[in-house]
Amino acid sequence: MSDIGKSVIQYIVEQQRAHPDASGDLSGLLSDIVSACKKISHLVSRSGIIGLGGYADSENIQGEAQKKLDIISNDVMVDHLKWTGHLAAMASEEIEDLIQIPGKFPKGKYLICFDPLDGSSNIDINLTVGTIFSILRCPEGNGTPTLKDFMQKGTEQVCAGFCIYGPSTMLILTIGNGVNGFTLDRDVGEFILTHPNMRIPRDTAEFAINMSNQRFWQPPIQRYVDECVRGTEGVREKNFNMRWNASMVAEVYRILTRGGIFLYPSDSKIAKQGGKLRLMYEANPMSFIVEQADGLSSTGLERIMEIQPKDIHQRVPVILGSRAEVERVVRYHSEKA
Repeated sequence: MSDIGKSVIQYIVEQQRAHPDASGDLSGLLSDIVSACKKISHLVSRSGIIGLGGYADSENIQGEAQKKLDIISNDVMVDHLKWTGHLAAMASEEIEDLIQIPGKFPKGKYLICFDPLDGSSNIDINLTVGTIFSILRCPEGNGTPTLKDFMQKGTEQVCAGFCIYGPSTMLILTIGNGVNGFTLDRDVGEFILTHPNMRIPRDTAEFAINMSNQRFWQPPIQRYVDECVRGTEGVREKNFNMRWNASMVAEVYRILTRGGIFLYPSDSKIAKQGGKLRLMYEANPMSFIVEQADGLSSTGLERIMEIQPKDIHQRVPVILGSRAEVERVVRYHSEKA
């Protein structure tokens, strides 16, 4: 019998039942996240009507100007997750320090890292944005988690997912046994399983990269993109299409549904900061999802999920997607080394 049509809550509960020793805390936490994403989806869809577009008079910890919806989406996530007793602490892309659970609420056994509104620069031009999250176990016996407790490799993730707010709102989720996609049925207010067992094709003819940074790229990236652009007249003897949405959730969703490669490599402009994308909020959860869908994810020099984090806001290069293309880029880096 097909699982298509099941609600995300039914799916989560059934996954829990498959593990008799499970406490149900993860199921409860995922239910809380689903609730928060529904609220953010509603706010995004009405942002133009209720005046939530444009920039706020503030910057996040990375020194980037914040959109009004960045702040509001962050508040929605915190408000939905702080009181339910499933989390020991939180970390947000928008906040410099860890977010501790108020003393009046119970604490759970999980930690969460999240980007409340990925791609928020697209809000005012009505393009796709989303929410990304990564769930880790909190070390036992630690009443007040510290930064050290969050410094876990991506391989330690319990669950990862993202919600994409586009023509339809979708939740993409992995708990380590494949990737499933759920579409929000607004008539009943439920996420319904519509894309079971998502798999990334090994080969692709589509790449996504910010070409405006071309003059700053390192030789392996210059070589790879040049070969793609030359198409049938180049050494690849194959035409490629280029995409760029400036929204990681949109790029990864496209890769999950039809294949492709996404590159935000290190370059001479951002080398000192390590890369553009954040390891804990973006690179690790997306790498977990991509690898669970039979893709690969690398910095070009190492597997992203094997990086030992040093800071909650650490940045890294990201190259992920269809296995054959990522392997090629990694090979070019090794040949350069």
